[in-house]
Amino acid sequence: MTHRALRQAKRIVLKFGSSLIIDPSSGEARTAWLSTVAQDVALARSQGQQIVIVSSGAVALGRGALVLPAGKLKLEEKQAAAAAGQVRLMAAWGEAFAKHGIAVAQALVTPDDTERRRRWLNARATLDTLLACGAVPIVNENDTVATDELRYGDNDRLAARVGQMVGADSLILFSDVDGLYESDPRQNPSAPHIGEVREITDAIEAMAGGINQKAGVGSGGMRTKIEAARIATAAGCSVAIKDGFLDHPFRRLLEGGRSTWFIPAADRESARRAWLGHSLNPAGSFCVDAGAAKALKGGASLLSIGVTSVEGQFERGDAIAIKDASGRIVAHGVSAYSSSDALQILGRHSDEIEDILGYAGRPALVHRDDLVLA
Repeated sequence: MTHRALRQAKRIVLKFGSSLIIDPSSGEARTAWLSTVAQDVALARSQGQQIVIVSSGAVALGRGALVLPAGKLKLEEKQAAAAAGQVRLMAAWGEAFAKHGIAVAQALVTPDDTERRRRWLNARATLDTLLACGAVPIVNENDTVATDELRYGDNDRLAARVGQMVGADSLILFSDVDGLYESDPRQNPSAPHIGEVREITDAIEAMAGGINQKAGVGSGGMRTKIEAARIATAAGCSVAIKDGFLDHPFRRLLEGGRSTWFIPAADRESARRAWLGHSLNPAGSFCVDAGAAKALKGGASLLSIGVTSVEGQFERGDAIAIKDASGRIVAHGVSAYSSSDALQILGRHSDEIEDILGYAGRPALVHRDDLVLA
C-alpha cells in the first residue's frame, strides 16, 4: 500500500511516540502540534475513515508532575508516573479534539488483553463500540499495573496488536525517523532510504539493528518497529514508518511524504480467513438446522435460534466448528458463548438471551466477522 491507497483505507491505527508528544524543554505536551494531528484526523473521519490512536507520553508527563529524578525510573516510580501522567495525556488529546466536536475515550490495555482470546474479544468489542459511537479511542499500555515481566515495554508492538484487534487496514508508526535506511543515517548521512518492504528478511532486520530512537523520553527504536510490522502485516495490515515531528504528520503522509511502507503478502480479509479456517483447532462444535446453514452461506452470523445441539466443552472465545444436520463441517469460527451458556439458549431467539442467562450477551453465537465457511 502507498500513500495513495491509504486514502481508501477504512480503519487506520496511528501510533505516536513520546518524542513527538512531549516538549523536551518543558516536559509538557506539545499542544499546538496535537491540534494539527486532531485536524488531520477530523478530516479523515469526514471522509469516512475510522481512526484509533495509540499514544505514548503518560510516563514522561507524570515524571514532570511528580518531580521525579532524571534517568531510569524504578518500577514503582514508573507506575506512579503513569498514573499521574495518563490524566494529563488524555486532557491534552481531549482538548485538541474538542475543537472539532469529537469525543476521545481512554483505553488502557496490557499484554493479557491482546494475547488472551476472551479478553481480546472484550477489548475489541469496546473499541468497535467506541468507533461506532463516533469517538476516537486513545490507547496506551496500562503502565500503572504492568510489571517488567508482563508488559510490552514499547507502544510499537502494542499498536500492531491493536491493529490486529480492530481489523485495521493500515498502521502508521509516527516517530522521529522517516523510515528505514540501509544503515543508521545519523552515522552515515548518505545511507540509502528504503521506501518499500515486501518481505521482512534477515537483511531487513539487520538494517534495524543499530537504528534506535534519539536519547530522550522514548522507549522504542527501529527494531521494535520492524517487529510491529511483522505482527501487523501477518494480519493483512499495511504498515508505514513516518517522521511525525512536524505539524500535520498524517496529512504529510497522505501527500506522499518520505516514509517506509511494509506491504502484507495477503490482504486483511484473506489473512483473517486463513487464520480462522486453518489455524484454529476446534474445542467443540455447534450443530445447526438447514435454515441456519443456508443463512451462513449467505454471509449471516450464527444465531442461537438455528442451533440444534452443542458438542464438547469450551469457553467464550474458543474456536469451534459449525456442522449441518448430516455432521458435515460447514464453517469455523470463534464462539461468543461458553458451551454451558450455549446449551441454555440453543433454539431460542436472541431477545430471550438476557432473561435466560441473566446478562446481556452478544446477539449471535458466532458473529459473521469471526466466522469463515469451510
